Amino acid sequence: MADAAKVSRPSLRVLFITGYAENAALNHGHLAPGMEILVKPFALEALASRIRSLIEGTA
Repeated sequence: MADAAKVSRPSLRVLFITGYAENAALNHGHLAPGMEILVKPFALEALASRIRSLIEGTA
């Protein structure tokens, strides 16, 4: 879904949230620029910080 959305909005930033271990979630690959991953469990402050950094373009 994220790939499809980035076709029409290439600068779209994407945050994936998963309960899988980070390595398994990434499937040993790399995320495209503007894509980040956050692994559960996480504190709300971590979510807010990650969203803020994506919006500001510092991620």
